[in-house]
Amino acid sequence: MNTIEKFNQHVMNTYGRFPLVMENGSGRRCTDENGKSYIDFGSGIGTNSLGFCDEKWADAVCGQVRAIQHTSNYYYTKIQADFAEKLCTSTGYSKVFFGNSGAEANECAIKIARKYSFDKYGKGRHNIITLVNSFHGRTLTTLSATGQEVFHNYFFPFTEGFVNVIANDIDDLKEKLDDTVCAVMMEYVQGEGGVIALDKEFVDAVYTLCGERDILVIADEVQTGIGRTGSLLAGDLYGRKADITTLAKGLAGGVPIGACLTGEKCSTVLVPGTHGSTFGGNPIACAGGKAVLDRVTGEGFLDEVNAKADFIKSVLAEIDEAESVSGLGLMIGIKLKSKNAADVVKKALDRGLLLLTAKDKVRLLPPLTIEMNELEEGLNILKSILEE
Repeated sequence: MNTIEKFNQHVMNTYGRFPLVMENGSGRRCTDENGKSYIDFGSGIGTNSLGFCDEKWADAVCGQVRAIQHTSNYYYTKIQADFAEKLCTSTGYSKVFFGNSGAEANECAIKIARKYSFDKYGKGRHNIITLVNSFHGRTLTTLSATGQEVFHNYFFPFTEGFVNVIANDIDDLKEKLDDTVCAVMMEYVQGEGGVIALDKEFVDAVYTLCGERDILVIADEVQTGIGRTGSLLAGDLYGRKADITTLAKGLAGGVPIGACLTGEKCSTVLVPGTHGSTFGGNPIACAGGKAVLDRVTGEGFLDEVNAKADFIKSVLAEIDEAESVSGLGLMIGIKLKSKNAADVVKKALDRGLLLLTAKDKVRLLPPLTIEMNELEEGLNILKSILEE
């Protein structure tokens, strides 16, 4: 029995997997069990921010494994303290709660928003506005928050208390921002929704209107955060700081993690007994996270990310089949004129390039550390497919 047969016999069929068995990886390339090499333009859906098995990152994680791999949150660890300090200092937030995924980080944010409002205003002010075409996770509550009807099936009843507003529609926002709302939750770039960045005017309106009514703003930066958009947080590009920001994916470079950051306003909302996570703040994840942050916040790192993004866009601008390019930084969506995005991804896999899709677009989320020559090589493969 080969690997794929064994896998399919024992693992639930919840993903449309490609017939690729990854054996090992180094830098921005991985190798399958047959020895074929691939350039990675997907980074595990934006998770392997430093590529495969980055040496300094691996040393930090392995060193922590040999020191202490886990302790309950009834105790303290130095690595969690150091990582929390680095994360809060770098982002300008006051406190952080650590979980294990983006969905968990968003669940935490939802709980904080509702408890903040309950503590201050009592019952009845619990609704959270999310945007049409958003994606916030696969737990029942974060699926309920997700503004895509395609996900709202099978698992009834869904969690109540979420209202959808059309992205970039300020009038729709004003109409639905009533006295039952405690927070607005949004992605600055809707990743799973098609790599679509919000208009600055709409973002400004969200902050202005919410500020007038003491309604919290939650920024879901699970995919956009930690350098992906060319800034440490995508909110920095909009000149805004949310009351609550959630992070995951690329934060720990491939180790499961989630983080919910709050400013002073919400820093004391959660108290003992109101939230928790067995594995949240796990020492191994914190070691990986600190290694990523040390690199991403290093001098010139984000300048290089933006230079790479500009290079990709300049190449794509010369490809006739690429109708338009969306996104920010190294979070890129390519709308095609005539070809099917899924077909393009399959052809790229055959030729040694890992790509992603987002709805009807080809999606690029290369490791932040990818080199220009690797970008050029991968883009040449993509170009050859699009020009066929």
